[in-house]
Amino acid sequence: MDLHQLLNAVTVVFIAATMFAAGLGATLPALRAAFSDVPLLLLVLLANLVAVPLLGWGLAALFGLATAPFVALLLTASSPGGPFAVKLGMIQAGDVTAAAAMQVLLAAVGSVTFSFTANALLGFAHVGTGAALDVGALVRSVALLQLVPFAVGLTMRRYAPPTALAWHPASVKVSDATFLMVLTGMLLGNWADVVALLGTRTLLAGFLFAAASFGLGTLLSTGPPRRRTTMGGVAAVRNIGPALAAVSLAFDNSPAILGALAAILLSGVVAALPIAAFLARHRTAAQSEPT
Repeated sequence: MDLHQLLNAVTVVFIAATMFAAGLGATLPALRAAFSDVPLLLLVLLANLVAVPLLGWGLAALFGLATAPFVALLLTASSPGGPFAVKLGMIQAGDVTAAAAMQVLLAAVGSVTFSFTANALLGFAHVGTGAALDVGALVRSVALLQLVPFAVGLTMRRYAPPTALAWHPASVKVSDATFLMVLTGMLLGNWADVVALLGTRTLLAGFLFAAASFGLGTLLSTGPPRRRTTMGGVAAVRNIGPALAAVSLAFDNSPAILGALAAILLSGVVAALPIAAFLARHRTAAQSEPT
């Protein structure tokens, strides 16, 4: 098994463990509250399906990116619902139930809208080619890797609360460990591509894209600050699966585009993690203050 195969296997474990942990920590009333908040749903869809893709296009044009990173940023921006959003919610001590609910919704909706959004942006920007994808395969992937583990965890929390609460810390530890392994594997597997982009504007564009998306998601949300910043994390993290599928099917696995995708994803993580860590420290300090 080579590094890429190992990374793919660990990534699958990370996604499943993260969604399972989110389900174990969720409750049906909290989930119903998130899905029944119509203004929140509409704003989250607006932020992730319209505002963030337009932001990606604007930044790619503003920085005058070369064709490969331009395409990579547009594909990334067009693909909402990244599972790392739930992990960001955990890191920042945010509304993890709302994060999981919106992330699964966006991943499902995005598996259908991705081709249309990506094709529209690529056409308007006059770069790339058609990003035709198997929508059914994307929907099945979302259901298998994200929805099913979340539903299993949620069912355990509903019908076997003591077991769910006992398993929750261990599942979070698995999520944490595999997350670090995924980041390490991405760096080891794509270090040459990332280094090759040093001195270009690609890394800066990816960093600013994630940071600005965090701000857009927070702004286009409702509820208390804890929920709003959680929605910011949901917007900042994109679903890399459809983007990788598009590179394979529409761009013949272009090494230049794949390298740019890795660089943009890593620079986005570098932007989002400190924001989440800062929010967590702020909330921990606020909770520890005497009343």
